Amino acid sequence: MDEYFKAAQHGDLEYFKTLTVNTNNEGKPTWTLNTQYDKSGDTVLHIAARCGHLPLLQYLIDSGADIETSNLDGKRPLHEAAQAGQTGCVESLLKAGAQVDSLKRADWTPLMLACTKDNEDVIRLLLKFGASVHLRNKDGWTPFHIACREGHINIVQLLFTHDNSVWNTASKNKRTPLHTAALHGCVPVVSFLLDKGSYPPDSKDSAGTTPLMDAIRSGHTHVAETLISRQKASVYEEDNFGLQPLHLAAQSGCLTSVKFLVESLKVKVDSRSSKGFTALFVAAKEGQLSVISFLVASGSDVNLTDNKGRTALHIAAGAQHSKTCQFLLQHRAVIKADNSGTTPDMLSRKPEVCRLFRNYQTPEK
Repeated sequence: MDEYFKAAQHGDLEYFKTLTVNTNNEGKPTWTLNTQYDKSGDTVLHIAARCGHLPLLQYLIDSGADIETSNLDGKRPLHEAAQAGQTGCVESLLKAGAQVDSLKRADWTPLMLACTKDNEDVIRLLLKFGASVHLRNKDGWTPFHIACREGHINIVQLLFTHDNSVWNTASKNKRTPLHTAALHGCVPVVSFLLDKGSYPPDSKDSAGTTPLMDAIRSGHTHVAETLISRQKASVYEEDNFGLQPLHLAAQSGCLTSVKFLVESLKVKVDSRSSKGFTALFVAAKEGQLSVISFLVASGSDVNLTDNKGRTALHIAAGAQHSKTCQFLLQHRAVIKADNSGTTPDMLSRKPEVCRLFRNYQTPEK
């Protein structure tokens, strides 16, 4: 059967026309129209749709190919054509009666797949044939979420023009399109959403993350500036883990965002969370040396303690970051006990961390 699928990939219409095969009562070929390729579950119609071979696709449809057969990913020919931006194939399938909102694996519709690309003509066609802008995939994402993630402002505007309520949605973990656009650094989309939507400042997802936190963690300082100037987003808001934007930037090692917050926005370098830790603690846990170096140079106190009496040195030692421990010790970190009587050297497990502490003075008790 491989020759059929190879011919479909090349759009070889004449090959299919000249096949000597069995016919049904109406004289139409029945051969392998709906036979599925073992490795993918594709039919020849899937391949023609994906590759944009419109004459072959139309011939297959006219010959009785099943337009609703799903491959192993649950994708039907319409999914393939929509995702690949094959406008002519999409139109032919829709005119032949293909279900416009058919679901593939994870509940993705053809419109959702089209929104992953800048396929404006395909999206217009799907909407014309009744595609829903409100259906959600298994994660609760709508086509609008997906368009905001990709950052194609023309697609975002097109969906909004079709239905101006599309902005008012949230995924299963309560992430809005604004969260999505902020995370992916899409300034034009963020500005459009702030113009057209009514998102409350510092709206949080199920983890307590705000759009500003998403932007900061990913290094999108221009998005952060937009959110702060337009929404008065707070640089001291905390997520469910007690992390503020500065802490999140330090955690991810995003020095650009750390510098932006400290130097441009004048965020206190030792701003404490409700749990008592600072950005230095978070950076120490992750071993983010470049961030740690900047924080210390900017005046961060290496001997501040959290609510449990731990210093950044405790955190770095517990995480077995020898280079971080060495840096902190070289910058006057004191080896002292926390509230439970534990000293940083007692937390060391890796040989290089143990050796490091042995070379320093006896811990304070």
